[in-house]
Amino acid sequence: MAKPKEKAEFGDFQTPEELAADVAASVRSIGFVPESILEPTCGKGNILQAACEEFSEAKNALGVEISAYYAELARSRFFVPRFGADIRIVNENFFEADLSDHLSRLSDPLLVIGNPPWVTNSELGILGSTNLPVKSNFHHLNGFDAKTGKSNFDISEWMLLRLAERLQGRTAMLAMLCKTAVARKVLKYIWQKEIEINLASLYRIDAQQSFGASVDACLLVVRFGTDMVYEAQVYRSLHDSEPEQVIGYKDGEVVACVRSFDSLQHLQSVGKGKWRSGIKHDCSKVMELRREDGKFFNGFNELADIEEEYLYPLLKSSDLGKATVSEPRRWVIVTQRRVGDDTSLITRTAPKTWNYLLSYAELLDGRRSTIYSKRARFSVFGIGDYSFTSWKVAISGFYKSLSFKVVCPFEGKPVMLDDTCNFLSFDSFEEAEYVANLLNSETAQKFFSSRIFWDAKRPITVDLLNSLDITTLELFLHPGGQHLFQGNNQIRLF
Repeated sequence: MAKPKEKAEFGDFQTPEELAADVAASVRSIGFVPESILEPTCGKGNILQAACEEFSEAKNALGVEISAYYAELARSRFFVPRFGADIRIVNENFFEADLSDHLSRLSDPLLVIGNPPWVTNSELGILGSTNLPVKSNFHHLNGFDAKTGKSNFDISEWMLLRLAERLQGRTAMLAMLCKTAVARKVLKYIWQKEIEINLASLYRIDAQQSFGASVDACLLVVRFGTDMVYEAQVYRSLHDSEPEQVIGYKDGEVVACVRSFDSLQHLQSVGKGKWRSGIKHDCSKVMELRREDGKFFNGFNELADIEEEYLYPLLKSSDLGKATVSEPRRWVIVTQRRVGDDTSLITRTAPKTWNYLLSYAELLDGRRSTIYSKRARFSVFGIGDYSFTSWKVAISGFYKSLSFKVVCPFEGKPVMLDDTCNFLSFDSFEEAEYVANLLNSETAQKFFSSRIFWDAKRPITVDLLNSLDITTLELFLHPGGQHLFQGNNQIRLF
C-alpha cells in the first residue's frame, strides 16, 4: 500500500469498483461505443477493467501508470479470457510519456477515461515532490496574479488540458472524474481555444462517500467532433437523466445559468468597476490585535505597546457573514496609506509602533509571498485612499451568501476589511445604504447568481462584482425616479 506521503504526492484516490462501473455505464448511456480505450493514470485498474467489461466490443485498451506496484496489480487482473480487447499496461509517468505516440496507436472511436490525481502544484511543492509538469505560466496570468494564489492549479487540470489538445479533431470522448472546479476550467479552455466538441456534461458524484474527500466532484464528459457547443448540462448524479442546470460560455467566462445570464445581460458593466479586496499583510499574529481593558494584545497573547495612529478597526469574512455587522473584534496595523509608500516615516511619527514591528522583524521579513520583495519594510497590500473612507458596502468573498452590508466608522476611524472581503467606498451613510439596497435587490441577486459557482473556493470575487453596472441597475429598478448616479447629486465611487 502507498505510504501517506506518497498517497498525497501522487493524488492516490483509487476508484471504488462500484463507482468505476457506474462511470462506464454512463458513457454507454450517452450512446458512445469505443473501439479503443485509454486510461492515462490507471492505478490498480478499476476503471479500465469496468470500461473493458462495459465495452466488450472494444478491440484494444491501454493503461498508463506511474507506480510499478500498481501497474503490476493492474496487469494481473487482465490475464483472464473474458476480455476481448488487446489490453496493455505500461509503467510510465504521464508527464514524461510520449502521449502522441500512445494515441496514434489507438483507433477511433476512442474513449479516454479515468481518475487523474486530485492534488495541486502548490501541495506538491510543499511535499518537495518532483512529480510535476514543466513549470510554465500556462494560464498567461499577469505579474501580480502569477505570484499569488491564482497561479496554483490542479495537476488533473494540466493533464486534462493536454489530453483535450491531443483529442482535437478525433472521434473521441473524454470521461474523467475530477473536482467540479477543475471540470469548469477544462471546459473554459476548450471553449476559449475553440476545440470542437458536440457534447459536454457534468455528473455530480459524492466524493466524501467514494474517496473520503470533502470536495465538490463530478464526472466530466466531453465528446469531440466537428460541431461546436458552448453549453454543458449538469446532472445531480450519474443516474439522473434530466439536468439540474445548464452552464455555458459567455463573454469569455463560464456562467452558472445560461438562461438567467441572457435575460440580464443588459446590466453587465462595460467599464472598469470600483470594487476592491481588503488589506493583505500575511502575518495575522503580529499585525492583528485584540483589545482588552484598553490594551492591545497580538496573536501570541503578548502586549502591543503602540501608538494608535496606525491602528484601525478590522472586519473579516466571519464578521460579514453574520446577520448584522457587529462591533469589530480585531484591530489591524496599517503601515501605509498607499501601496509603495515609504514606511520609514513610522520611525518619527510612531516610534513605539516601529519598535513593535522590529521586535517581530524575523516573521514580517520572512513572509513567503514574493509581492513583498523589493518593497518598503513591513509593507501591506490592498491599501489606498479608498481604504480610508468612512463608509463602505462590503461582502464576504467566502460565504455562500449574497448579502451586502453597510460598514460604518468605529470610534471615529474608518473600518478596514481583510483580503477575504470585497467592498465599495462612499462619502456618506446615505450613499452606502442606497447602493446596498440596490445590490440586495432581487434583480441584482439574480444577476450575480447566474455567474456564481458556489462550490468554488472563493465564489464572490472582485471580477464578479465589477461585472454589474450599478448605474444601469439603478435605471432599471427606478426608471421614473431620481437617479443618484446621474446629475448634480451623483454618488461618487472611489
